[in-house]
Amino acid sequence: MVVDLNRCQNYGQCVYAAPTVFRFHGEEVLEYDYAPAPGTRREVERAAAACPVQAITLGRATEPAPRAPEGVR
Repeated sequence: MVVDLNRCQNYGQCVYAAPTVFRFHGEEVLEYDYAPAPGTRREVERAAAACPVQAITLGRATEPAPRAPEGVR
């Protein structure tokens, strides 16, 4: 899971969907568990689906980026 904090607008839907993974520090700073427990996968999926700006990306950060088609740079 990766959270794009530049895209995040602090609506807090992720906090409601997965409170064991996401939380607010103070009133406006989102904090989250960078490596949530495997048992929280369903909560994280709900949080990603609930995010109105789609700031949460599921998957592993270590996965290779998709390759551009031949001839495209």
